Amino acid sequence: MLRTRPAGSFSTLPCGARPHTTTFRYSDRVPLAERALIERVRRRIPNNTAVRTGIGDDCAVLRIPPGREILVTTDFSLENVHFRRAWHPPDSVGHRCLARGLSDIAAMGGEPVAAFLSLALPAKLPQAWVDGFMSGLLRLATRYNVTLAGGDTAQSPQGVLADIVVLGSVPRGKAILRCTARPGDRLFVSGSLGGAAAVLHQMFRQPKRRLRPNEYTRHFFPEPRIDVGRVLRASRLASGMIDLSDGLSTDLSHICEESGVGAVLFEERIPLAAIGKDQQRVELASALHGGDDYELLFTVRSGKRVPATIAGTPVSEIGRITRERRMFLKNSRGSRELRPQGWEHFRRLSTGHGWHR
Repeated sequence: MLRTRPAGSFSTLPCGARPHTTTFRYSDRVPLAERALIERVRRRIPNNTAVRTGIGDDCAVLRIPPGREILVTTDFSLENVHFRRAWHPPDSVGHRCLARGLSDIAAMGGEPVAAFLSLALPAKLPQAWVDGFMSGLLRLATRYNVTLAGGDTAQSPQGVLADIVVLGSVPRGKAILRCTARPGDRLFVSGSLGGAAAVLHQMFRQPKRRLRPNEYTRHFFPEPRIDVGRVLRASRLASGMIDLSDGLSTDLSHICEESGVGAVLFEERIPLAAIGKDQQRVELASALHGGDDYELLFTVRSGKRVPATIAGTPVSEIGRITRERRMFLKNSRGSRELRPQGWEHFRRLSTGHGWHR
């Protein structure tokens, strides 16, 4: 647990009061000592009525409204697996770390409440990098009223390792699941696809060129679709849903497997992202198999009307759910079977494929 204790008895302090802490001196060339690092983070966290007790005790104490269920998700962000310090600014790494968990909450139609961060840092990592990481994470947390309520810190023998746990809530029995799609349902996606993967391909082709994050926000600062998920749940429009973190082909296969169905995608309807100053459309392969889009893929029962935009985000009908338990990609020339080719840990490592995300 991220915590810091003053000298003497902690129990004599009023609950929620900030203890007196020592003034720590440090060099910016290396991370702060653990207690100083925790207190530095703690000072930046605003109050949240849903979090009765956060950093400063052995456990966080959360207030869950009656009639709601808890959502819990966890994600790793590993240096040289999900990011590279040479390519990704620290605030982008922090933003992406939290965005992954928020996207999972969005996919259930939930409301995020609190986050817990376990952070392992190399001994020679500059403190300025750590501050930048926390700035990116906390900026996104503030936008969605998410409190960093605890976690852990440790020294890493190699690269940066961040494990984020995000808690949310949803009205009892109303979470949108992967296993509830049915044959005949229409298939929709929010936003556009392939932008994050296309930027990653650019970085691999030109590893010494540093891309400007403000020109490639889809990769460096992805937007979790919390508001879209909330509307889909409240309107009872989505019959099933998943977020697109590992690629359309792979994440669609998860819906098909969990629901015992198949799917047909219409190639011409898949919304291809546009990236860079010239807003060049990405290739279809990036949209089908690239990861890190963090859009929402959802199914809708036949006959229900779906608006062109939801919570200000465009949505596109891209296919339908079928009874046959296979996936197909269809275009004007015919159709072919579509196999999941997105990201899967260990499978690509074992076949020699390199770094992802």
